[in-house]
Amino acid sequence: MKILVVDDDIHILELVSIHLRQAGYTVVKAMNGLEALKVVDREWPDLAVVDVMMPGMDGYTLTKKLREDTEIPVLLLTAKGEMEDKERGFLAGSDDYLVKPFEPKELLFRIHAILRRYDKAVDRMIQVGPLLINRQSYEVVLGKKSLLLPLKEFELLSVLASRHSQVFTREVLVERVWGFDYEGDEQTLSVHIKRLRDKLEKLTNQVKIVTVRGVGYKLEVSE
Repeated sequence: MKILVVDDDIHILELVSIHLRQAGYTVVKAMNGLEALKVVDREWPDLAVVDVMMPGMDGYTLTKKLREDTEIPVLLLTAKGEMEDKERGFLAGSDDYLVKPFEPKELLFRIHAILRRYDKAVDRMIQVGPLLINRQSYEVVLGKKSLLLPLKEFELLSVLASRHSQVFTREVLVERVWGFDYEGDEQTLSVHIKRLRDKLEKLTNQVKIVTVRGVGYKLEVSE
């Protein structure tokens, strides 16, 4: 799991990052809202821990942007504990609210609870063009035709389909499908892409895996 930490206080930023890494999370950091939005486009984190009081774009505004443009859950950090501040945070779309100073264990408990809720709420069916991807049965269905894929090929297709037309770097795809600590040959991804591409071509010509040279791959849907 990858977590984005956003805070203009370098000490809080580093402290939170250390505890998250020790708990086994991958951490990406930003020191303001605009930088955070760029990181989201590049890294696609699973959750964002956002400080409320930041110059320029504050945490409430950043949360609204994240909720408008992504499905990334948000945990807000603030030095304020008044009810109106909490209400403003939830109205902006945050999933939880933690008041500073806080115990690192409580931060980890709350993050775990949010991720668990989102895992249960994840849509088990992905519709992309004419294809229906069933994430429970590992089937790809087109009308009366169905295709059963090996696990890694299915996970690869699911990641690409989760945001079709978005380019995923090779590094992100390897991390999503094989894990961030994968130490195998990078050629493995190319082999799986080729196999998956061949199978999709036999099923439909409306959904294609497109290579973006020097970057990675994206799923393209045509009418």
